[in-house]
Amino acid sequence: MPQFTNLRLLFFLSSFPLLSPLKPSLSFPVLSKPRPRRSLFTVLASKRHRKPPTQSPNLARRNSSTLRESKGRDKEVPMDETERVGFNKRRAEGRDKIERPRKTLQLKARELNPANTISYAQILGTGMDTQDTSPSVLLFFDRQRFIFNAGEGLQRFCTEHKIKLSKIDHIFLSRVCSETAGGLPGLLLTLAGMGEEGMSVNVWGPSDLKYLVDAMRSFIPNAAMVHTRSFGPALSSDVAAMPDLSKSLDPIVLVNDEVVKISAILLQPNCVEGWQLLNEEPISQKGLEERMDHISKPLSPNSRTGSATKPGDMSVIYVCELPEIKGKFDPAKAMALGLKPGPKYRELQLGNSVKSDHQNIMVHPSDVMGPSVPGPIVFLVDCPTESHLEKLLSIQSLSSYYADHSGNLPDGSKTVTCIIHLSPASVISSCNYQKWMNRFGSAQHILAGHEKKNVEIPILKSSARIAARLNYLCPQFFPAPGFWSLQQLNYSAPDSIASREGPVLERETISAENLLKFTLRPYAHLGLDGSGIPSSMSPSEVIDELLTEIPEIADAAQHVSQLWDRSTETEGQDNRVMVEEPWLNENTLPSCLENIKRDDLEIILLGTGSSQPSKYRNVSSIHINLFSKGGLLLDCGEGTLGQLKRRYGVEGADYAVRGLRCIWISHIHADHHTGLARILAQRCDLLKGVPHDPLLVVGPRQLKKYLDAYQRLEDLDMQFLDCKHTTEASLDAFEGITGSRTDHFSPGSPINVEDMNDKNSDGSIGQGMDCTLFARGSLMQSYWKRPVSTVDNGVALPILKRLKKVLSEAGLEALISFPVVHCPQAFGVVLKAAERINSVGKAIPGWKIVYSGDTRPCPELIEASRGATVLIHEATFEDGMVEEAIAKNHSTTMEAVEVGNSAGAYRIILTHFSQRYPKIPIFDETHMHKTCIAFDMMSVNVADLPVLPKVLPYLKLLFKNQMIGDESNDVVDAASAAS
Repeated sequence: MPQFTNLRLLFFLSSFPLLSPLKPSLSFPVLSKPRPRRSLFTVLASKRHRKPPTQSPNLARRNSSTLRESKGRDKEVPMDETERVGFNKRRAEGRDKIERPRKTLQLKARELNPANTISYAQILGTGMDTQDTSPSVLLFFDRQRFIFNAGEGLQRFCTEHKIKLSKIDHIFLSRVCSETAGGLPGLLLTLAGMGEEGMSVNVWGPSDLKYLVDAMRSFIPNAAMVHTRSFGPALSSDVAAMPDLSKSLDPIVLVNDEVVKISAILLQPNCVEGWQLLNEEPISQKGLEERMDHISKPLSPNSRTGSATKPGDMSVIYVCELPEIKGKFDPAKAMALGLKPGPKYRELQLGNSVKSDHQNIMVHPSDVMGPSVPGPIVFLVDCPTESHLEKLLSIQSLSSYYADHSGNLPDGSKTVTCIIHLSPASVISSCNYQKWMNRFGSAQHILAGHEKKNVEIPILKSSARIAARLNYLCPQFFPAPGFWSLQQLNYSAPDSIASREGPVLERETISAENLLKFTLRPYAHLGLDGSGIPSSMSPSEVIDELLTEIPEIADAAQHVSQLWDRSTETEGQDNRVMVEEPWLNENTLPSCLENIKRDDLEIILLGTGSSQPSKYRNVSSIHINLFSKGGLLLDCGEGTLGQLKRRYGVEGADYAVRGLRCIWISHIHADHHTGLARILAQRCDLLKGVPHDPLLVVGPRQLKKYLDAYQRLEDLDMQFLDCKHTTEASLDAFEGITGSRTDHFSPGSPINVEDMNDKNSDGSIGQGMDCTLFARGSLMQSYWKRPVSTVDNGVALPILKRLKKVLSEAGLEALISFPVVHCPQAFGVVLKAAERINSVGKAIPGWKIVYSGDTRPCPELIEASRGATVLIHEATFEDGMVEEAIAKNHSTTMEAVEVGNSAGAYRIILTHFSQRYPKIPIFDETHMHKTCIAFDMMSVNVADLPVLPKVLPYLKLLFKNQMIGDESNDVVDAASAAS
């Protein structure tokens, strides 16, 4: 029988009631050690014991949340199974999805209203403040909604600004790449989870949208993808002669109903020859329904010239044409023609001819109606590069929309009302592009490309307000957001377009702002509408509001500042205090922090929410900032790039992305990896023309399927390594292979390392993996197929060698993955810094960071966390939701704290909170003397770890109005008592 430490045995028995009468939750009585000193923290704790909070309507509302996190068929797991083993075995095995009936997602059927009273195009400013993604555009009708582009952050933006995703009917992509489609996976998953049956939308895109679909199918149910439509060319290996592309390309009609006609004009880079369009004639909506799965004709790779071009390089101009506005009906003329008032008046207004009641004549609509007004026309133009611009200037099908040199429209031409330019400023400012803009006469031009002036205005005002409040209370852990420190970067407003080199532009041009509208109907209000643009917000306004709301926060901010003063005073004192259990004393400074420097390590919690983004918390991502030595990302949920830019500023984030050494992904769930493609593509762009190596991505093997499929769309410039090759057993085997045993293996031959799992560094055979929860023959072996199996000498070993080199250059000794209990191939990770030598030649051990990923408490995690300097542990649910935590294979707050305490971690940071807790989670601080709660943008410098848990009661004070019942009063009383 494997040997366990007493503590580990206690955990193991408490986790498996089959083996113990204990319930399936952690229980460590030794942790309840009384505190001799009455700090603010202990006053809070004692008050909580004297007057436990009562259930309030607010708590009931939180617990009845309808977010996707609390829904789903996992609730159907029989509790006898989960109670016996303390986790949802079917979910851990992945059988919950297999056994779940597949949904048939329905498209929304709407009764259209041709006589619309309201219609407008509106700028959705995703990426305006961060320049990480393309803005979206909403085309609004009374009973239909269309969105153009779905970059990262769209779902969070819609939540912030109360735009209902369930009302969206169609999504159009101007390019199929991470910049324009990064928010699509999360949006589709959210729609699929709405209601009992779920919903879907039509997704349109140029070139092979199929590649994007294939990539997303690795983690999105197929049912969510059935309504995707591609148009334009496809790439294939077929070699065939392609026609000359100098011929004009007619618009492809995508939507044509009583309300709007939407067409696409393809715009491919000029360096590519041989593209062929499938649909060279307009296609009706009915025809598209019949040919939904049809993909365009292939394009021969041999027909391409110049640099390698991928489907993601194809761009689109969307043309949205509203029907003409009929003239006003004149009853006097109708009566003069012998018509009686009644149904025939209605028929004439509908465009039908009728017979006169008193005269032997037919009355036509033109006899009684005023002149019709052509319907408004809106262009959306995405011209990303100069190569696209060359092709744009040569498209003949646009000639019917051009005005002549005097600004008048030739006979038969159509008047373009508004053009929304998604093109970057570098293209728009070129002389040729400005000449092209002038060809549309009096059209209103809205420049929605990235402009630096928009960087100063936060788009997500709710999270920006929280960040400003946190910065006021504790600037050490919550630095000023990047968009409020731009003055240090000497940003200046760009010159106006008209003042730049080039012709004088005789047209209306305006820079886009968030939620700017262009009204299309009613016709009397045609034009720009800035009434919905959010008012600007400064940090001083936020702080004034805070001080009015919580006057005592001013004293609290001073107390927090004094924590650092006290920490500095005690730095030189001897920390070797004799205690009964030394690892329980959170004030004992670990040896690894001796004389630590501030430029050694900083942990930035970029996203601290679970499941889907909310107004206040983004999904999971952690930046490990090693300063001059680069950095790492642990998980990379949607919007990670935007969060980096909010934290560091636009230029600072670019520096951080260029300096990434490795990205580690815990598991394949969308809230942990859908920001990865955008980060990789951005790094590729930033390092273009600069010698560099591909970025290492370590993740579960399903992630490779996603990345391989996605790389057909755009270059990601990465090298993948399976997490199973970075487990401790695999790394030990690798060390043996690359050391004295290298000559035993020939290149390309498979290396079986299962027999090496139990081999210790001294050559002896020990317990190894067999003493863990995932060992052969254990309760978990049935669903977790052994952490290591086979290492391919031709693939994994070279990448492992490179990983070792990359870690060494970053000052790290090891990156070790370990299996956890959540879903198939879910992992946690250990980062260990190399030891350093102090000024007197003493060797100081390196720090150790452990990140749990998503998991139930398990012995493997405790073992990996032994002696950790920082344990970053998920705490999705509050303590009263153990059943939900078991069903979802997540942890409660207390379970996470007890894991850290049992492992002897110096500091514990809780993260990955359910979105049912919008601002601050519910927790019992009784045993949280070494713990703190994470917020987005929280930056924990390794030198500040001694102070970290002391900030927690002040954070509770900051959010006292979001707390429950009488507990908020205890916070105020405790703050007064402590001061």
